[in-house]
Amino acid sequence: MHKQADTNETTELIAVIDIGSSAIRMVIAELHGHGDWRVIDSADRPVALGRDVFRTGSVKREAAMQTLQILRSFQEQMAGWQIADDHIKVIATSALREARNRETFVDKVALRTGFEIEIIEGIEANRLTYMAVRHALHKARPGFSRSNAVIMEVGGGSTEVMLMNAGRMVAAHTLNLGTVRLDKEIKTFTDSGYLERFLRGHVHPTLETLDSEFSLKKIKLFIAVGGDARLAAREVGKEMGQSYHLIQKEAFGRFLRRLQSMSIDECVQRMHMSYDDAETLLPGLLIYQTFMEQTRATEMVVPNVSIRDGVLLGLSEGNAAPLEQEFHEQITASALSLGRKYSFDEQHARHTANLALKLFDQLRDDHGLDDQCYLLLEVAALLHEVGNFISTGSHHKHGQYIIMNSEIFGLHRNEMRIVGNVVRYHRKSMPLSSHIQFVSLSQEDRIIVMKLAAMLRVADALDRGHRARVIDIEVEPTDEELVIKCQRRGDLTAERMALANKGKMFEEVFGMTVVLE
Repeated sequence: MHKQADTNETTELIAVIDIGSSAIRMVIAELHGHGDWRVIDSADRPVALGRDVFRTGSVKREAAMQTLQILRSFQEQMAGWQIADDHIKVIATSALREARNRETFVDKVALRTGFEIEIIEGIEANRLTYMAVRHALHKARPGFSRSNAVIMEVGGGSTEVMLMNAGRMVAAHTLNLGTVRLDKEIKTFTDSGYLERFLRGHVHPTLETLDSEFSLKKIKLFIAVGGDARLAAREVGKEMGQSYHLIQKEAFGRFLRRLQSMSIDECVQRMHMSYDDAETLLPGLLIYQTFMEQTRATEMVVPNVSIRDGVLLGLSEGNAAPLEQEFHEQITASALSLGRKYSFDEQHARHTANLALKLFDQLRDDHGLDDQCYLLLEVAALLHEVGNFISTGSHHKHGQYIIMNSEIFGLHRNEMRIVGNVVRYHRKSMPLSSHIQFVSLSQEDRIIVMKLAAMLRVADALDRGHRARVIDIEVEPTDEELVIKCQRRGDLTAERMALANKGKMFEEVFGMTVVLE
């Protein structure tokens, strides 16, 4: 699916290993840069990590030894391609993410193989999957970037779901719904009709939650990612170039009915697949069907991609400005969607965020923070009053709770903790040693929270009446004062009074008294 690069360009070999719930997969690619690579070798081996973790909570000895054997065989394969150690990326998803003994397991792998495993959070899996899908479809199917769409991947341990409204991210979730996770329940059903009814009942609450965030009946584009979907596409789909397959809804239904009449052995023989994959094929596809039926989609788009393509794309693109800008916009779109869910004052949120970011930009020499902190400040400013949905009196505390129990596309769990703490301290007391959520952060992150919260307090004070009386600002920092000059409309008495109170944290953190001219 990837273009052949100019023969004069320098290429490098990269290997990506994905340790999943039911298999370990590897791709070896020639990386050309600028979003261009070519897969030259691949391998996959079944493994029972998920069965252990989802039943007992830990990786058992047999599965651990099996994993080490597979990784050693992959090492031999990579040695044949002479791939340098620093060109090998090893990731793991839901099974290891949930294993109680993941630290000792990761340590054992590092000692025996030299591989440093990066355990991918659910939201990072969403980001990598989105990257891969976008790369596959943005040229082959231009309407993707403007569509009401769902991107969905049913895996062994989890299901990733992203909802998009006119191309903008509404919600991104990692659901504890997977074919290996449900293995015990699935095997109790010998009749496929009972299995189908069980799965429909199991996912119904999830569908209701998603529908409350964005009406599923507005979705016209259903994008299915994952091995089960790709197998169905090969069987009954139409190949649309090298980027994706298209499966008509009716053809997908007929394929499922045919699968329901086949035994596991027949699936293995007729579709040339492993026994483990054959066991989970029908349940996985039934989950896709259950979700698809709630939308207006008449066809299923199946990109020829996986999470490994997202990793390769990230390595190939690096910090490409257009890609970074798009992710910034998708993250803020997801934050705005969360705010709307809790009926926030969007005009005030956007104006406060605008003022806070102007402070951030004009104080770069004083705060020394990077562009990721700029993004975290923007998200915190947009969401600083979501706690009003519960109670106005302690909305800073309620806002922290909401944020730390929500998902925002593109933000890791630790970044959400930072955002939650910034919202917590946009008003009232400074951080105290008794505040568990603050003291549990690393020292570096606590400093980031203090700086961002101090800037957010100033920005919030400048829109004290929620009337955008302060239109624009320009700041002049000195050794002792931060002088804020502003374009204004109307009297700023309320803003000056608010700044006298909320500017104290800024003075504590930056050593400058805030003065509004």
